[in-house]
This record gives sequence, C-alpha cells and structure tokens, in this order.
Amino acid sequence: MERRQFIQKAGLGMAAAALAAAPFASAANSANAAESPNSEETDMTGHTKPYLPLTSDNAALILVDHQVGLMTGVRDYETGELKHNVVALAKAAKVLKLPIVVTTTARDSMWGPTFPELVEAVAGIKIIDRSSVNAFDDAKVAAAIEATGRKKLIFAGISLEVCAAFPAITAIGKGYESYVAVDASGTFSETKRQAGLIRMQQAGVIVSDYATLMVEILKDNARPEAGEVYAALDMPWAKLVGQIARAYGN
Repeated sequence: MERRQFIQKAGLGMAAAALAAAPFASAANSANAAESPNSEETDMTGHTKPYLPLTSDNAALILVDHQVGLMTGVRDYETGELKHNVVALAKAAKVLKLPIVVTTTARDSMWGPTFPELVEAVAGIKIIDRSSVNAFDDAKVAAAIEATGRKKLIFAGISLEVCAAFPAITAIGKGYESYVAVDASGTFSETKRQAGLIRMQQAGVIVSDYATLMVEILKDNARPEAGEVYAALDMPWAKLVGQIARAYGN
C-alpha cells in the first residue's frame, strides 16, 4: 500500500513538473520553428534561395588538368570518349560566350601538356600552369576566375575527385555556386569516382553532364546560336534524329 501511494505521489510530481515546464518548452519550440527555415523554402543542400538557372551572363567554365599524362591513367572513360566530351563542352561554352579558364599542373615536369584537341578548341585562351594541387590555391588561377565576374562556375578536370572536386568545393567556400561536368572529367578507378561524387554532393556541388549544363544555358531552341551549340555538343543520337527528320522531309 505504501509503495502504491509513493508511485502515485511520484507520478503526480512528474506531471506537475511537466505542466510547469510546458510554457518554457512551448517557447523553445516556437523559437526553433522561427529559426528553422520552412522545408518548402529549402532545397536538398539546405539553400533557402530559389534556384537560378545557368545563363550566358552568370556562368564561367573552368577546365583543370586535361593533360596527356593524366589522360593515360583514366579508367572510367575511354580516352576517345573523354576527349570528345571535353572538347564538346569547350566548344559549346565558346558559342554561348562563356568566359573560359584553362589550367594545367606541372606541365613541363610530371603530367605533360593539355591534349591537342582541347588546345585547338580553346585557341586564343592562355593556359595557366601551376604547381598547386588545388587550382584555386594558385593566385593566377584564382585571379582569372575572379576576373570573369561570374558567380556560377562549371568545373571539369582530371582527376574528378581532385582536380575538379577540390576547386569546386573551395569555390563554394568563397561564395560561388559550383557545378561539375562529370563526363568531361575522368579518374583512375571506380572507387575514386564514387568517392569524388559523394564528397562533392556533400559539399553542395551540383553534378551534371556536359550537354545538360550547356543546354540549360542555351535555354531556348529559337536562339540563333542553337544550331551551332548542338553542333558543338556533337551528340551522336541527336545527329541520328536530324538524319531521320531530313529523310522524311525529302
């Protein structure tokens, strides 16, 4: 009997304590609700601002270390496919009038020159050589990126998890928005590829393919440069569609 009375008294005491604390808990919950952004106002990376698309006026392309020596180690793409994608990205960016920054690392000692097809595609653009692993750590590269005046940066590089990921993540810390064209970037194993993709997404980098990024910037197929953009993108299936259309048009 005494034990039952003790339990009942303890229960009443706990209930009274809970009632007394309720106003404070309610106030704390209200404060937390006021501080926490509504789920409808945030995206998967926690950003509260609405997404603003890539345009010819807000984007720049940064090509990092597409060098002959590094190309020889790439295992997630065939050499010809990777070259095709990088060149197509650079050509489409030029048609869309994006500022382009191109950089190499240890060009004359370790990793060799930029592969010739890309050199031709970016003719007239000075390729900046550096020693730093992270391209954004080099003062000349950082200055070139800042000089574009653009806040949305599209990166591609070899390797994906270092040469593309490091500057893309660094850019976010500096207040830029970062994108990586994953099929214009290559790396040396599937583990490196997957780890690089996860790390970038954790940091808030937007990953995409080269053609989708350029088509987002194109925006309207009625633009006069649309035909030239698609020609630069050089998508084999799109060529086939065009051939079918021409065949039926005859």
